[in-house]
Amino acid sequence: MRFAAPEAFQLLWIIPVVWIASIAFERRARRTLQKGLGEKLAPFLSSSVSRTKRSLKLALRLLAFGCFVVALARPQLGKSMQEIKVQGVELMIAFDVSNSMLAEDTKPSRMQHAKTEMMRLMDALSGDKVGLIAFAGSAVTISPLTTDKSSLKMFIDSLSTESVETQGTNFTKALTEASEAFDRGGVESDDTHKTTRVILVVSDGEDQEKGALDLAKKLAADGTRIFTLAVGTERGSTIPQRDERGFLRSYKRDRSGKEVVSTVHGDFLRELASVGQGAFHHATFGGPEAQLIKSDLEKLQQTEFASSLATQYDERFQIPLFIGFLILLGEMILSERKPAGRIWKGRFEVPES
Repeated sequence: MRFAAPEAFQLLWIIPVVWIASIAFERRARRTLQKGLGEKLAPFLSSSVSRTKRSLKLALRLLAFGCFVVALARPQLGKSMQEIKVQGVELMIAFDVSNSMLAEDTKPSRMQHAKTEMMRLMDALSGDKVGLIAFAGSAVTISPLTTDKSSLKMFIDSLSTESVETQGTNFTKALTEASEAFDRGGVESDDTHKTTRVILVVSDGEDQEKGALDLAKKLAADGTRIFTLAVGTERGSTIPQRDERGFLRSYKRDRSGKEVVSTVHGDFLRELASVGQGAFHHATFGGPEAQLIKSDLEKLQQTEFASSLATQYDERFQIPLFIGFLILLGEMILSERKPAGRIWKGRFEVPES
């Protein structure tokens, strides 16, 4: 026998308090009645009330309350073992942190917009294992594959252009780092199941290096799907340069001194997803992209990440709950009156009416 919610027993202190308060109110009521009607008339008018039954009815109410408290504490008796399984796909998010992601053609910036979309995706996913890679001219693993979405959201929120050492946009290094991250922390495939691995590239597609498409084809042949999410607009925007306090200092310029206008290269990201046998999405303000990506992942083959044995206890709260209702029913049926007696009227003894 165990109780799943033993803190409910703290309510039992109400029982003695109510008992003592009821006794005090009963005595006070008798004194008030005697004071108002007199010591002879008061007992005569209240002679039909049984104090014993009244006390018994109070005891039954408190006993029923005690049964309800026990039921609230959830008594459990007997147990069984149940296997708990977690299923999903392995997903590595390759997040572009190059300077072009600071462009403000989507508000407040491409990077912040991408972070918002990834936060929404984390809220939508359930059993999937997810990792995070930051990339620009180089790539680094920020979080290995994990099912802890709260930690991932903190890592995503902390991303900035300083998350990597070199600038640029090298998709080849991002895909290579993601592939190696799968090998370090993913589920190994065997004859009984095959792990579904997905790389989600979140970027504006600028300054792409050659060789990324060839690597994407190779990864797809090995079973790794590549999805892409484009962030920004084709119209593009200048790239602001701000100080440590966030104040605008100037805009990024090329070697000739002309302001650089960064545009989204959706065609490349679409082609990257195509050769990677995945899907391409373009992030829009308040759009359904996170849900669409989740739907794409659900269509892929899922694998069992972990299973554990959990102890399931049999609930027995119904027993004290049922007893409590029976006691309340008995309390309602029980009368406070004494059995009908006989009174003396002159020469004849007649039943009380």
